[in-house]
Amino acid sequence: MAAIFADVLESTREPGTSRFSASCVADILGMPQQDLAELAGVHRNTLRTHPESPRLQSALRDLMRVLSAAAAVQPDPQRAIFLVKNEPIPAFRHKTLLQLVQEGRTEDAIGYLESIGTGFVG
Repeated sequence: MAAIFADVLESTREPGTSRFSASCVADILGMPQQDLAELAGVHRNTLRTHPESPRLQSALRDLMRVLSAAAAVQPDPQRAIFLVKNEPIPAFRHKTLLQLVQEGRTEDAIGYLESIGTGFVG
């Protein structure tokens, strides 16, 4: 499970740097770059012209943290991504984990995934 997520994580690294590639993260999530920019709270051109933007990189790190937690619950990478993007969570007013990240609630999303990983369903 950890090895599979490590491959996903490495596939999102911008070659020759220690930062995430916004386009690779968007590809992994199957979302338009415009939507990723909105989620990160940056202008869509920032993804291309300033990929090193601290705000953008912080949002990408949060997304990958949630994906890592989802991979611990659901080892199939595609199912983990589906879980993050699409599964409404009753405890969070039926928002998805992706919506929680967009709201700055990454810790809540990770806490939820850790709780279901230990058997709590809520």
